[in-house]
Amino acid sequence: MSPGSDEPGPQGKGTEGNRTVDHFRYVNGVLHCEAMPVPDIAHRFGTPAFVYSARTFTERYDELAAAFAELDPIICYSVKSCQNLHICRLLHERGASFDVVSGGELSRVLEVGADPSRVVFAGAGKTDAEIRQGIEAGIGWFNVESQQELENLTRSAQDLGRPVRAALRVNPDVDPETHAYTTTGKQETKFGVDLDRARDVFARSGRNNWVTLSALHLHIGSPVDTVRPYVEAIRKTLEVIRQLRADGFEITALDIGGGFGVDYETGQAPSLADYARAIVPLLRGAGLTVIVEPGRTISANAAILLGRVLYTKQSGARQYAIVDAAMTELIRPALYGASHFVWPVAVGEDHVPSARKCDLKLPGTVQIDVVGPVCETGDFLARGRWLPPVTRGDLLAIFSAGAYAFVMSSQYNSRPRAPEVLVEGDRARLIRRRETYDDLVEAERTATHQ
Repeated sequence: MSPGSDEPGPQGKGTEGNRTVDHFRYVNGVLHCEAMPVPDIAHRFGTPAFVYSARTFTERYDELAAAFAELDPIICYSVKSCQNLHICRLLHERGASFDVVSGGELSRVLEVGADPSRVVFAGAGKTDAEIRQGIEAGIGWFNVESQQELENLTRSAQDLGRPVRAALRVNPDVDPETHAYTTTGKQETKFGVDLDRARDVFARSGRNNWVTLSALHLHIGSPVDTVRPYVEAIRKTLEVIRQLRADGFEITALDIGGGFGVDYETGQAPSLADYARAIVPLLRGAGLTVIVEPGRTISANAAILLGRVLYTKQSGARQYAIVDAAMTELIRPALYGASHFVWPVAVGEDHVPSARKCDLKLPGTVQIDVVGPVCETGDFLARGRWLPPVTRGDLLAIFSAGAYAFVMSSQYNSRPRAPEVLVEGDRARLIRRRETYDDLVEAERTATHQ
């Protein structure tokens, strides 16, 4: 099989059934990103490094667009999941707009040429400066999360003499059955307005000359690996829209958020077509512009974090592989207890993984904790995994590292942040260079003494 082959199966591209998941696959026992051997990428760019597959980004976007095509939605890629300018530009050229949650993210999408009238600005704590920035840019919708924010937005719009459009984020009190830290649609979270208070917000502030409150927004959490919570949340929200229309308000749009599950492990989540089959009939004929905000849905499986084994050791009954990647690159395991599939980049034919399962146990494997060099006991990437024996210098791939990985990376222990590399077929290019020690201290060197 050639490196560029699209044949399915253990040696072909990653699949769940017949559904494409990504373009990382083993060819003759060596992991490839698209047509590029991963060891070649490590040799050229060093480790740790994030390696992205352009084709995975675009195919996943196309899959979502096709699934929801009947609704002709505005697809607003959630920048917070993976914010690199080159990635945003790639998706923008594919037809995506953007969901932003800060002035910095807004600045990014404007730099790649996004049409601001198709951008949504979310976030529970927008500053006055960020609100002014969004108004001056001509943002499509402010997703407003409280009565006070709506009043502040109205004042800012009036001060600038620029009418704006807004969606009220509602909290449908639906359990998305995901981690507590990423659950956003239940009562008593910091996000949104309870459904039973939505009509009151419209009654108090829904009619003024500066903010056209003509849409609702919901986002129940992420990742949501079942369809049921979306159906429940949308049905509840549609009933509120019916009531608001009866009250005389013109509701023209519904932002259903994102959070659709992804396969961190093979077969973990429904397909995007499964989500659409349940959601599209609910919104068919509703007279609404539908906005969707996919983030990790598109980006999660589009990258690996590449690390190299520094040392191996035994401590009591546990074996450790200490690698040069750490919680500073991927904090999700420490923060959320998240599980990422980890496997050596080069293996014998008997150890090519047939599926990405964290409990995968092949003959000849040994149980290993994969940990980083940071001075924290919580600095681990995987615990108790059955892996082929590894030794100093071996490369490991931490899969599904495209979402909430680099964007949450840090310089803790004065570790320069890793580079980002984008692979397009048989070519790899640097889209963010590795930081240097000078980068770590530049803001301190240039600080003025008060």
